[in-house]
Amino acid sequence: MAVKKKAIKKGKITVKKSKKTARKASKPAAKKATTKAKKTPTKKIVSKKKKPVAVKKITSKKPVKKNVKPAKKVLVKKLTPKKVEKVVLPKPVKEPKIVIPQTPPQVVYPDKNAVKARVKTLLISQPKPENEKNPYLELARRLNIKVDFRHFIKIEGITSKEFRQQRINLTEHNAVILTSRNAVDHFFRVCGEMRYNVPETTKYFCLNEATAYYLQKYIQYRKRKIFFGNGTISDLAESLRKNKEEHFLLPVADVHREEKIIDVLDLLKLRYKKAVIYRTISADLSDLRGSLNYDVLVFFTPAGIKSLAKNFPHFKQGEIRIAAFGAATAEALRAQKLRIDIAAPNPQTPSMVMALENYIRDVNKR
Repeated sequence: MAVKKKAIKKGKITVKKSKKTARKASKPAAKKATTKAKKTPTKKIVSKKKKPVAVKKITSKKPVKKNVKPAKKVLVKKLTPKKVEKVVLPKPVKEPKIVIPQTPPQVVYPDKNAVKARVKTLLISQPKPENEKNPYLELARRLNIKVDFRHFIKIEGITSKEFRQQRINLTEHNAVILTSRNAVDHFFRVCGEMRYNVPETTKYFCLNEATAYYLQKYIQYRKRKIFFGNGTISDLAESLRKNKEEHFLLPVADVHREEKIIDVLDLLKLRYKKAVIYRTISADLSDLRGSLNYDVLVFFTPAGIKSLAKNFPHFKQGEIRIAAFGAATAEALRAQKLRIDIAAPNPQTPSMVMALENYIRDVNKR
């Protein structure tokens, strides 16, 4: 072995290297190669500019292809809703307007043989007013004349026994038609004597506003239950028609003048009953006998004329002027063969106060 080592040193003998020795020998060479690669400079890559591409204009018109069969139309079934039978409601029937025939007022003209003497005193056949706010008292102040008041008639209520004889059941009526304050007073009087408490749901139909406000004496005033007009039943026609399902009660006097009211109620086909609750009788005027010396006597009802004839059977008119309000009062005066000097209402003087003022001013100027 010593000989071999010497031979190797001298280079005469070659020995095959093993695989392990070959691997060890190749490692440093690889390291050198990597170091060389790092040192080599890298070339810069320059990007080439791209040429601009021409953009084609897109038009809405599509090229028509020739010899191409049209596409088949596809039928799409539309879903239609089922037919629903329409329910036709009947149209509301408009109730015809009620036209109440209004008869023109009968004009009463004074007699031609009227006296034209001066007027200084005046007697009104009505009760004395409670306060001084009265048109006749104001007339007396304006014309400087004397005015007295005396009621020629007396109102007397009927008894409960007489009311029962009429066979009227108050509980069946839930609406009342009131024509005056006397009707209001005696209606509640009769209800008290019959021990009937008027229910709060009762409806009241008054001819004028004064009668409606007078109800406050007996009930609590409520507008929804009280209706009033301007003095005639025609003003209440629409309110009555809207409440035609009610049962109406009409309190009247024994000698009543509600023929026009009854005609309207019949025209509206209302259910009503007429109840006599008071009567008018002649008042006792014995204190006026021998002193009925007034320039003008004013009457408003035929009952006042009847009282005049009863209390003064030998009455002679002479120069006493008589004023009559209404056609019925004028007829009663002519039946007693008395002269009418002042008449109302008429187109020129719709009220008695106006008729008296025009007459007195005309006469007292002379």
